[in-house]
Amino acid sequence: MSNSADSPQGPLRRSGARPVRLLTAAVFALAGLIFVTSFNTAKGTNLRTDASLLKLSDLIKQRSAKNGDLEESTGAVRDDVDALARRDAGSTKAEDAKLGALEKAAGTRKLSGPALTVTLNDAPPDAQAAPGYPEPQANDLVIHQQDLQAVVNALWQGGAEGIQVMDQRLISTSAVRCVGNTLILQGRVYSPPYKITAVGDQSALKKALAESPAIQNYQLYVKAYGLGWKVDERDAVTLPGYSGTVDLHYAKPVK
Repeated sequence: MSNSADSPQGPLRRSGARPVRLLTAAVFALAGLIFVTSFNTAKGTNLRTDASLLKLSDLIKQRSAKNGDLEESTGAVRDDVDALARRDAGSTKAEDAKLGALEKAAGTRKLSGPALTVTLNDAPPDAQAAPGYPEPQANDLVIHQQDLQAVVNALWQGGAEGIQVMDQRLISTSAVRCVGNTLILQGRVYSPPYKITAVGDQSALKKALAESPAIQNYQLYVKAYGLGWKVDERDAVTLPGYSGTVDLHYAKPVK
């Protein structure tokens, strides 16, 4: 007489159960591996959010604000150094006058006088094409680097004594650059609307703006899609002196 342990059904059931348990263990191990990998990748954050982009944007704003603070402190130190230099240099009045003229031309001194302020802005979010014009593309509705450069160049052409873009004075080494929909000027970041202020003869400045081919082209987009354009006459404006670094950087040959 045989017992259940000797029956053919016993070994068959045990050999079938072991692969099932092994498969189950493998599935749980794989699930654990996926969980750990996901956790390490996300670092405890939601993978589907744009938090990293927000952090980058915040970092850019922080660095821009820090650069502004550093420029202010640099300007204050430069004023102190200039005051000490004038006190101890023993220069003549003629030499002081020559130095003052050079500082004015370099843009490191404050400048006051009548001025024009040109404001450029993106088109409204719901902008539609004016009758007779094609439907706008995304690039048709925003301010571009060449638009800002066109205004600055026209104002210089019109005899501007000094120009300020947003809250910064331009000098000979200043570069007006745009990345996407933002202006990067001397280490600081700005968003539209963009304001450009020039001290000088207002009639000559307005004439230069009107005669600029690049600005005439921009005016077509103002008419077609509603890009912002505004020119204001100002009786008395004081532009700040440039307070950033004046170090020159240049390429070097690789040895």
